[in-house]
Amino acid sequence: MAATGSEKQGTKAYYVSTPIYYVNDAPHLGHAYTTVAGDVLTRWHRQRGEKVWYLTGTDEHGQKIMRTAEANGVTPQEWCDKLVEEAWKPLWEHLGIANDDFIRTTQKRHTDRVQEFVQDLYDKDEIYKGGYEGPYCVGCEEYKLPGDLIEAEDGTKLCPIHKKPVEILKEENYFFKLSEYGPKLLEFYEANPGFIQPESARNEVVNFVKQGLQDLSISRSTFDWGIPIPWDDKHVIYVWVDALLNYATAVGYNENPAKFEETFPANVHLVGKDILRFHAVIWPAMLMAQGLPVPGRVAANGWLMVGGEKMSKSNLTGIKPQDLTSHFGVDAYRWYFLRAIAFGSDGSFSWEDFTARYTSELANDYGNLASRVAAMVGKYFGGALPAATADGDAEKAIHEGLAKAVATADAKIGEELDFQGGILAIFDFVKQVNGYITEQEPWKVAKDESEEGRARLATILYTAAESLRAVAVLLNPIMPETSQALWASLGAEASLGALAAQPVQSSATWGQLPAGATVTKGAVLFPRLEDPKKD
Repeated sequence: MAATGSEKQGTKAYYVSTPIYYVNDAPHLGHAYTTVAGDVLTRWHRQRGEKVWYLTGTDEHGQKIMRTAEANGVTPQEWCDKLVEEAWKPLWEHLGIANDDFIRTTQKRHTDRVQEFVQDLYDKDEIYKGGYEGPYCVGCEEYKLPGDLIEAEDGTKLCPIHKKPVEILKEENYFFKLSEYGPKLLEFYEANPGFIQPESARNEVVNFVKQGLQDLSISRSTFDWGIPIPWDDKHVIYVWVDALLNYATAVGYNENPAKFEETFPANVHLVGKDILRFHAVIWPAMLMAQGLPVPGRVAANGWLMVGGEKMSKSNLTGIKPQDLTSHFGVDAYRWYFLRAIAFGSDGSFSWEDFTARYTSELANDYGNLASRVAAMVGKYFGGALPAATADGDAEKAIHEGLAKAVATADAKIGEELDFQGGILAIFDFVKQVNGYITEQEPWKVAKDESEEGRARLATILYTAAESLRAVAVLLNPIMPETSQALWASLGAEASLGALAAQPVQSSATWGQLPAGATVTKGAVLFPRLEDPKKD
């Protein structure tokens, strides 16, 4: 039985990957959704004090890329270079993605290692030469089973994902003995029930493997845009074998043993559900064949839907993330999709829903709370945070509410990949603090100038400010820019150090914001939206 990523802890990095994305076009919301989720997950683990490695990149070989480049009158390499440097990398920087590496499958560090991996399988008699004929989707870069296809009104067989006609290909290829790994995979799934998430995705994969696996064609001979088969340069390596190996080549496979040992395998592969089988069937089988450890988890997110259709360029529903960030801001963008959609489920996007959630939860509940607290500390205590000396049952409830929020958010986001559940726990606490201020009415307490009145007012405002200190820590992986602004406005930067260094678990420890910290009312965290766009 192959080891899993979850069994290799200790000094091992918490390794998270996105899919490597096809560069046949510019990125859209669907690509950004997965990448932001990975960024939040790895930022969360960094704030646990863990060593983290976050990988993303681009998939640049295959027939789809070649045809796209030809249609644009450039070579495939020129097309990939242009898209990567002008579209993909700039978007990740714009969205604040803190990836540790960006791999391109045309890089020599990748291509050489892929050839070595495949040659090793060939030498082990895991690969043989044979012929194959079947329906092929260029968009998926995959042979389809006849039962997977859908039929157009005129009887044409279509790819169920791209809704485009498949091509019948017949060629002599090299095959990986995938069929021999069906029983091993089923045994592995049973022993590691959390390997595939969500449960519906796991059930789909298990049922697929139980039906019996076919050997996998791992080469193509009808085009040449790919990595040559080392023992037969008339063939190039199948783009999905090439692509999956990035998770190993990027962290030093056959090149940097120390790096590989402390990083591989991935703890979490984040993937779209349309590429689940590649990651949950083919990838672990390839690793088993090489005697390498299997990843800890393959988490399949759902599709973003617009008008009932999966968001993509091919059906003209691909919305650019910049269309939203220019209106709502980057932090709100990062927050919205993880808040609005349960990770693993399909979700629909609309301007109206984004606008409503932004106004209600970000601007009114959270942003307004931060502004009110800063304004009252400034008005009643000259901007110097007072000490809390009159705690009572109301404050105890806040302390308990924070501890619950931290525990829930840490479990949901850090372990379960339930980003929505974690965010809701944090914002439930924000609502609790708002309710606390409403009930305690500090503006009325301020009229009592007695020693008891001043102590009570100080306690209320300290409780609110300390609550915001904890919220800034909890929301930093999700909304780093506004969290940093709140951190600075509370005077925490000077007294507690950098926000990113604050452990998420310790945010539940009450009383970290010292009395006397300088609280300032900065710019509004979430400004009122002007002229909301419509569909």
